[in-house]
Amino acid sequence: MKNTFCALLLLIASAAVPAAPAALPAPRDLPFRGEMTLSVDATDQVHKILRVRQTIPVQRKGEMVLMYPQWETDSHSATQQLTGLAGLIVTAGGRRVEWLRDGGDPYAFHVDVPHGARELEVEFQFLSPTAGNVLMSPDMLTLPWQKVALYPAGWFIRNIGVRAELKLPAGFQYATSLQTAAVRDQLVSFKPTTFDDLVDAPVHAGRYFKRIDLAPGAARPIHLNMIGDNEAALAIPPAMLDKYRAMATALPALFRSQHYRHYDFLLTLSEILPSGGGREHQESSENNLALDFFTRPDAHLPMADLIVHEYAHSWNGRFRQPADLWSPTLNQPVRGSLLWVYEGQTEFWGRVLAARLGLRSRQQTLDALAVDAANAVSRAGRQWKSLQDSTNDALYMPGRQMQWRDWQRREDYYGEGVLLWLDVDMLLRERTGGRAGLADFAGAFFGANHALATSTYTFADVCKALNAIAPYAWSGYFTTRLRAHDDSHLLDGLARAGYRLVYTDEPTEYFVQNEDFNVGGMDLSTSLGLTVGKKGVVKTVAWEGPAFRAGVGIGAKLTQVGGLPYSDDALKQAIKAAAASGRPIALGFDADGRSQTVLIPYYGSLRYPRLERIPGKPDQLERLLAHSPSAT
Repeated sequence: MKNTFCALLLLIASAAVPAAPAALPAPRDLPFRGEMTLSVDATDQVHKILRVRQTIPVQRKGEMVLMYPQWETDSHSATQQLTGLAGLIVTAGGRRVEWLRDGGDPYAFHVDVPHGARELEVEFQFLSPTAGNVLMSPDMLTLPWQKVALYPAGWFIRNIGVRAELKLPAGFQYATSLQTAAVRDQLVSFKPTTFDDLVDAPVHAGRYFKRIDLAPGAARPIHLNMIGDNEAALAIPPAMLDKYRAMATALPALFRSQHYRHYDFLLTLSEILPSGGGREHQESSENNLALDFFTRPDAHLPMADLIVHEYAHSWNGRFRQPADLWSPTLNQPVRGSLLWVYEGQTEFWGRVLAARLGLRSRQQTLDALAVDAANAVSRAGRQWKSLQDSTNDALYMPGRQMQWRDWQRREDYYGEGVLLWLDVDMLLRERTGGRAGLADFAGAFFGANHALATSTYTFADVCKALNAIAPYAWSGYFTTRLRAHDDSHLLDGLARAGYRLVYTDEPTEYFVQNEDFNVGGMDLSTSLGLTVGKKGVVKTVAWEGPAFRAGVGIGAKLTQVGGLPYSDDALKQAIKAAAASGRPIALGFDADGRSQTVLIPYYGSLRYPRLERIPGKPDQLERLLAHSPSAT
């Protein structure tokens, strides 16, 4: 009787639980019949809601799986937030069709397509963030298409055709690398493209808009598109505009190709939308800048090379891409083992070309390199985490809080990549008697033709290309540096160039601006071993540094210095006094509900990074940073 009762319970339970969804279809490089349509209404600026309607052609009877993009190209990570998608309704022939979210992958939606249905109609909303990574304001809109579209699983997205349209708020103008088919009132219709190309072509729109042709009469047009919180933000100084016109010539010359049909710089100048970052695309780039970037250009030195960096990514990153970073869809995991090439060399060219174009002076560039070097030297985490392992950071760190930057390490392939590729450039010059440098690699490896399709490469390809310029044990060279747990080779490039890293008690102009941009306060990480934000709150503490060993923790609120009320200037004066007197620094603070005072035995005075010429060695940076864009 007991067995019969248990069997009955199992039968009831199995009837109540729906069958598990089938496995997700693997992407295949096959033709996709028909094309999707995608309509986005971006007129609800009050609530910052994007309303979406799609049609998706049915390819065969049975189940269809719709995917919401998860992996984003510019972050190299699964950074797309699913929480913004809401109100999903699927119909076919006017009748509602139920969907079932995949139990293992919440970005996948299983739909049982009704018999005879030719297409699915999809409706949902994307609830744009109202704080943080804001996409909309009363006067501005940035639209990444991957946030407002689903696509069918089972195909390479380069094979899925799509026809998109966007309804803009009244009075808005727009810019994108997509080709426009028609404009009717506020509705912009774009020419058919592939889903792959669509998500690589965001739209920027705004009430205050200016578009400038950077290459008049060029066969491949290049435009600067600026959108601001107000009209005054768009007043680019003529001298800076001339530098951007020179940039539009300099990078194609460096990479010896123009694989894009046209190129659009998409710039936001805003206090509302986030500033200080960029996103790369093959025929456009997104550059988010401060509202006064053009009206006070000398106040934004750390961001002076952002636009150059993102433009260079059109070659290094989009046209040529590391093989393990390429994916046939937006939901297949990728790896970043070559981010030291993808980001590191791009950052290197940003530093170099900013100097050549006059976006930063030669001295400001040397000061930027000094900060790169000081940051790299301070990475205590190298003891356990190599630069190669840091290329995995994109897989698990984006969007997550990190307390101990120097010990945990985070995306060090940017700044440390600058130093690595500087050494490669200097080594190429040494081995070729000055006849070749990294520019020869850049032109041969990232250029060479005008094709539009992405071409992938491997570590072996990088070494092979360098060997064609100057035979050397490049594989062992990179392996030694990428897996290092010490800094014995870290500054080789500076030394080959005739420079060394030193510290002085006065900061450079670049350091002060970088300090404000990254800390928003005071950076004493290379002296006392901490950074201090607003109102005396400790933002970071250097691992095993003087403040760390004395017992100062992150989040402590500094209250006293030497028994007197705390101020940033008072702490700096106390550091200088300790260096002169040999007496420890008394630092009072509140932390964890208690007030305490510690004595910090630091006597090294203030230390700010600079580069200094090595006596007797030729200045190899002089030619590299020459202001002629054609210099190599």
